[in-house]
Amino acid sequence: MLPAFDPVQSCAVAFDVIAAGYANAPSLDRRREMRLAMLLAAAVERSPLYRRACGGTRNVPALQDFPVATKADLMARFDEWVTDRRLDLESVRRFVADPARIAEPLRGRYTVWESSGSSGQPGLFVQDAKAMAVYDALEAFRRPPQLAWPQLLDPMLLLQRLAFVGATNGHFASFVSLERMRRLNPLAAMRCRSVSFLQPVRRIVAQVDAWSPAVLATYPSAAVMLAEEKTAGRLQCKPQEIWTGGENLTPAMRAFIATAFGCRVLDSYGASEFLALACECSHGRLHLNSDWAILESVDREGRAVAPGTAGHRTLLTNLANHVQPIIRYDLGDRTVLHAAPCACGSALPAIEVCGREDDVLHLGNAEGSPVSVLPLALCTVLEEQAGLFDFQIHQVHRCELELRGGPGTSEAAHTLARAKRALEDYLRGSGAHGVRIRCMHGVPLRKGRSGKVQRVVGMS
Repeated sequence: MLPAFDPVQSCAVAFDVIAAGYANAPSLDRRREMRLAMLLAAAVERSPLYRRACGGTRNVPALQDFPVATKADLMARFDEWVTDRRLDLESVRRFVADPARIAEPLRGRYTVWESSGSSGQPGLFVQDAKAMAVYDALEAFRRPPQLAWPQLLDPMLLLQRLAFVGATNGHFASFVSLERMRRLNPLAAMRCRSVSFLQPVRRIVAQVDAWSPAVLATYPSAAVMLAEEKTAGRLQCKPQEIWTGGENLTPAMRAFIATAFGCRVLDSYGASEFLALACECSHGRLHLNSDWAILESVDREGRAVAPGTAGHRTLLTNLANHVQPIIRYDLGDRTVLHAAPCACGSALPAIEVCGREDDVLHLGNAEGSPVSVLPLALCTVLEEQAGLFDFQIHQVHRCELELRGGPGTSEAAHTLARAKRALEDYLRGSGAHGVRIRCMHGVPLRKGRSGKVQRVVGMS
């Protein structure tokens, strides 16, 4: 079955996204306020959860009067949260439990994906054709102008080979989006390939080289690992562009990747809750797609912080998704919202993201040569195979890891033991033999500069 797709709606949204990219600030404000009013009215009218939060009336309060929402709270009341009464948590869970249904429409009309649980709680997110049209258009038309006219006529770069290196073992947002595009467009099916980052590095390198992509899309840590392989002469492909997202891309990481591959690196900011929150401009700054998403950077008490200041947390309001209203939702990230205009001339506000910074681990093996292991791959193994979401992996020696997580209870010890077995199996399959893993529960987890728990910590 083809994914849910409305060509008329998609064209209308695409034209609006293109026009808004050249609009002034008042025009963007009008779009945002109109869409916000529609979202809040739909949430109060059709979501029992939000109707109750608003006192049981259909009077629509201002955005700031809505309660702050967390993933754990919303998932616990999923059936009341969604606005389609035919949707329920158990049926959605059964859907995402089947990998054969990746990118298939739920109930013939909804695109579904799951979050990785990086904040300690996995989530399930349902989008209709309108929301997907918004994400598609923002991804296609809010990137920096391409260098050549043929690419201007091909904004999705479907005429060029693209390789995605990431999690391909579940209904994750990036993979679902790519597979959806492949199913909808035969040209994309021929030009796009996915490479699982759960494989040993040598297999990832071999598959990327075999495909020889013009565009390489992956996470910053994976891009660094591939840049190391390129520098060492083990990777031969010569992409024209590298797209990164999903993790924090530091200036040092960007410089290393760009130098190793001799091409430009384009970063973006998104989440399972809104796939295309911000895109990078030609001056290297992230611009919030403020015509379709609202971000509030707030302090510990939930009060807005001044522009140019990093808040304690960031609240997201998704103006595109009326099926599963996301209103003042705690993303778990810290952001800086800037009021000053960017030199690129865009009226879309510039932002900075203080994201989680996990380390690539370089582990020993029987032959003594290091084996690089990606942090997102380790997290995926623990979440998917052991059901462990609140943890930290700390490398204390070339061949020794500490796996920390959970309170000091027998149940936590049992979960860590199961996670240890899954981690040992994965590391052996990756070529990292003889790595000792010590489990520790009831100990505090180390936080990175962003204030978020750093889930994978390498040797300093």
